[in-house]
Amino acid sequence: MKEVKIETTLQVYDDINELPKAIQNLMTTAIEARENAYAPYSKFNVGAAILLDNSIVVIGSNQENACFPSGLCAERTAIFYAGAKYPKAKILKMAITASSQNQITNKPIPPCGACRQSIAEYEIKQDQPIEIYFMGAEGKVVKSNSLANLLPLLFESSVL
Repeated sequence: MKEVKIETTLQVYDDINELPKAIQNLMTTAIEARENAYAPYSKFNVGAAILLDNSIVVIGSNQENACFPSGLCAERTAIFYAGAKYPKAKILKMAITASSQNQITNKPIPPCGACRQSIAEYEIKQDQPIEIYFMGAEGKVVKSNSLANLLPLLFESSVL
C-alpha cells in the first residue's frame, strides 16, 4: 500500500473590497444574479457570474422545483448557458455567492459536487484553468486558480 497526499492551495481575501476591481465587479454581478434566484423551498439563494474570453459576462441563479432533482444550481445554469450561447468562448473566471434566508452566511460557500463536475468538464474541454471565486453573503472570499484545486481527482472522458 502507498499513501498519497493531495494538497490544495487557495487564496483567501478578507472581503470583496480586497479583490482586484475587475473581480469585485464580477462578484457584484453574481450578487445581483443571486437576488433573482428562485429558492422557495431551500431559502438558499445562489448567484454566479462567468467572464468569457470575449469579454461577455454570463449570469445564473439557482432555480428550484417542487420535484427537487428537477431544479438547477446557479453555477450550472450559468455555465450551460455560456456553453449553449457562446460555444467557442473560453471561460476565464467564475464568481459565486450564496445567502440563506434563514441565517447569516458569512463563510465562503464553494460549488456543490455536481457543479464542480460540470465546471471540470468545461475546464478540460477548453484545456485552460478557470479561476473560481466564492463567498457567502458577506465576509471572506476564496479564490481557486483552477477547478482542479476543488476537485483534485477528476472524473473525465479519458476513462470512458
